[in-house]
Amino acid sequence: MPSVISFQQAIDDSEQLGKRHLLLGNGFSIACKPNIFHYGSLFEQADFSAMPEAKAVFASLNTQDFELAIHALQNGSALLPIYAPEAHEKAILMQQHAEALKETLISTIAGNHPEGPYDLNETKVWACRIFLSHFIKEDNNRSGHVFTLNYDLLLYWVLMNEGNPFQHEINKFHLKRNDGFGNDEDDPEADYVVWQGETAAHSANVHYLHGALHLFDSGSELQKYTWIRSGARLVEQVRTALAQSKFPLFVAEGSSDQKKSRIRHNAYLYQGLKVFTQNAQQKNHGFFIFGHSLAANDDHILLRLARGKFPKLYIGLYGDPGSDWNKAIVVRANELAAQRHYKYPLKVVFFDSATANVWGY
Repeated sequence: MPSVISFQQAIDDSEQLGKRHLLLGNGFSIACKPNIFHYGSLFEQADFSAMPEAKAVFASLNTQDFELAIHALQNGSALLPIYAPEAHEKAILMQQHAEALKETLISTIAGNHPEGPYDLNETKVWACRIFLSHFIKEDNNRSGHVFTLNYDLLLYWVLMNEGNPFQHEINKFHLKRNDGFGNDEDDPEADYVVWQGETAAHSANVHYLHGALHLFDSGSELQKYTWIRSGARLVEQVRTALAQSKFPLFVAEGSSDQKKSRIRHNAYLYQGLKVFTQNAQQKNHGFFIFGHSLAANDDHILLRLARGKFPKLYIGLYGDPGSDWNKAIVVRANELAAQRHYKYPLKVVFFDSATANVWGY
């Protein structure tokens, strides 16, 4: 059983390093709204009426993980013509269902997403901002980057909430929140903002590595929907767009290689991956991982940590460290550390996720 320290002890230990960076997985959102963002909840609420075969795929794999089902369908579509050449139409159908599952996933998230920032009470918002301040506090020389693999709007809402209930500590929770988006030079009054491209991306410190609900590829530019400019609730904007068959930028491919290919073909996603990689190469930086199982389908991200040069990786474990779930994370973490070049050894430190009080619990 691994040694597990508190989150504050991990923060104190990281004071010896330079910048601190944070990688968020789905556990970040589950901790806030478990009845919405857990794969099991999403599966139960998803509409499979148009593709009952796809729902049967989940049952066959004994999973409710959309990415595993998508991966299986994509692999099956590629293999079926080899074993059953006459089943060409079925292979096409499997590929179509794989694509449809991606749309179902994001539509289900949007359909069941909290309506707006007001659905997060002040306790949750400010607990989260305190947590984030360890990584992107405005006046902290250790401020680094926040990288998230989540599609939802929770991180965005927390970053946008600049009210301060602690008037006696007015500057304590100012966060850097530059995500690389700004006014459209051709339409500065538009109710959306656009990604400013790689030339301005060097100053960004918040990165949606797999895209997000509020990021839409219009073809000529990447737009970020905002609730401040439009006056409409952001989730409602997204639902309207989905009804018009406009889908947000997101990566829900099945395997790590498929995700990496998707990322490489989008300038915004690829830029985020490059920033992640560049910081992993810094010898005096540190990385924290919260809410991620270190599953192999995200190796396109995790292997950049294994091949980096930073000396310490802090990984959150939720619940009993001796549980099968956490044992698998520990094994995986040690495997990643073992891949590190001997000149730049990586020490893995485990912390108790619950002590981070990310949402005030």
